[in-house]
Amino acid sequence: MPEIRPVTQENWQTLISLKVREDQRRFVASNLYSIAQAQFGDEFEGHWDLFAYGIYDGDVPVGFLMYGFNFLYPKHQAYIQRLMVDENFQGKGFGRFGMIKMLEIFRADERVNTVGISYEPDNDGARKLYASLGFVETGEVVEGEVVAELKLR
Repeated sequence: MPEIRPVTQENWQTLISLKVREDQRRFVASNLYSIAQAQFGDEFEGHWDLFAYGIYDGDVPVGFLMYGFNFLYPKHQAYIQRLMVDENFQGKGFGRFGMIKMLEIFRADERVNTVGISYEPDNDGARKLYASLGFVETGEVVEGEVVAELKLR
């Protein structure tokens, strides 16, 4: 059964070795950058609390996710910052699993009304996954990425 585990001093080096396929590399920041962003600050106007996790299948790391909360931002109080599955484990449901776990966390927090996410316009795999979970594109494009949101309440 897959699970998510927080990034720690013991597992971060293994998580930074995970890679997406070559043709997907432009769609997602490296796990090293994301972990540094979560640990040492972010570029999201300083109001985000970021959380980084590995996605595991048993003891095997298969992916990475990062999300954030910003209760000063009225539109998206929660935002999915990163989701990636290692090239050797794609197509096995780990990305969907990671998304479902993040959405469970957001639904458990009554302060979160809307979840935001953004992705490259030609990332069809991401678009299909997010739409299947109820995300709707807003028509906004931020820094070249399509914005979609999921209303929880």
